[in-house]
Amino acid sequence: MKNDPELEKTLIEYQNIERQMQNIVLQKHQLQLQLNEIKLAEEEIKKSTGEVYKSIGSIMIKSSSDDAQKDLKERKELSELRLSTLGKQEEKIRLHLTTLQKRLQDKMKGSANV
Repeated sequence: MKNDPELEKTLIEYQNIERQMQNIVLQKHQLQLQLNEIKLAEEEIKKSTGEVYKSIGSIMIKSSSDDAQKDLKERKELSELRLSTLGKQEEKIRLHLTTLQKRLQDKMKGSANV
């Protein structure tokens, strides 16, 4: 089997797309963890009767329960939107990977028969 530039190009493209997929999966995982933290914080705010603090950067600031809930709701909506967008990207990349994988298999079979 001699060097096939088309095969090498497709293989490099496949590897790049696969790395993109790994990045998206990692981002989705991180967002899911953030959503879980937000949901837990929402539950704790509902239970609280005393003062509430919210995290802004590396500091905690005293806040009203309503403001903290509003902030959490906005963060939750943004995270869910980002999660949805990443899901759509993941779906497109999976389809592209499947296509590239088939193309690679076909090229390798063709090269093996030569």
